[in-house]
Amino acid sequence: METTIDWQLYRSFLAVLREGSLSAAARALGQAQPTLGRHIDALEAALGISLFTRSQGGLLPTDAARALRPHAEAMASHAAALERMASSQGDSPRGVVRISASEVVGAEVLPPMLAELRRSHPALAIELVLSNRAQDLLQREADIAVRMTPPQQAQLIARPVGVIEVGLFAAPGYLAEHGEPAAVEDLDRHSLIGFDQPTAFQREAAKRMPGLSREGFSLRSDSDLAQLALLRAGAGIGFCQLPLARRDGLRRILPERYALRMETWITMHEDLRHNRACKAAFDALVEGMRRYAGHAPPDQPKPG
Repeated sequence: METTIDWQLYRSFLAVLREGSLSAAARALGQAQPTLGRHIDALEAALGISLFTRSQGGLLPTDAARALRPHAEAMASHAAALERMASSQGDSPRGVVRISASEVVGAEVLPPMLAELRRSHPALAIELVLSNRAQDLLQREADIAVRMTPPQQAQLIARPVGVIEVGLFAAPGYLAEHGEPAAVEDLDRHSLIGFDQPTAFQREAAKRMPGLSREGFSLRSDSDLAQLALLRAGAGIGFCQLPLARRDGLRRILPERYALRMETWITMHEDLRHNRACKAAFDALVEGMRRYAGHAPPDQPKPG
């Protein structure tokens, strides 16, 4: 291949892969459909391969397109990281910071911290990614991540912010109607809220809290936010982080049997230690999550 292929062609290719049709990809990118079509044709010609086949449902990716997808996604992540880095240069924190957290932490815990961060640094723009999958900081899928497991990669800056305990809880109204379990065996007579398809984390947690399985859950959802909403609504007994349960007035069930302590970390790539925007967000999350956890570990040096 003698010529350098324009990144815009790969960007269009990735949009068609994600959206499934030229029209949907054009809307996602804010471009004209014929332009997207020309980009795909140009990329196929430059690579010398076919990327899509047409069907009634849209464009179907070929094996070659599926093989190229992770590389195109890596290019997109690096391009976005480059844009965020460029926009953050200057004397005061400004630009875009992409933060990844679990569903519950991202939706229930971080919003007040991010509001405070924006009040202090109004030139910052925050992208909040809610996912129970650990975003890859090395591939720049996110700039900063809140994680419930110690990071393993040496290239990451990591600050412990405390231990968040998860236990079994119920709304007072549910317990008033159905009674409070006094022993593990009593749970069989209650409506339990839990997962549908277990993850590796849930399987590991189940080893430390036996007696709870998918078949025993009367209400199942793979969304932690849906489980929390059911718990608050008085639909049954389910798991909740202790600080959230205290905030919502939930009552703990069998604390001596069901307790999972999760060490919590704020992490970012070491290359971002001198990025003013990322440093401001990192410091704010470390302080905020320490307050949320209810106790702070010994002071440690901050990045930079």
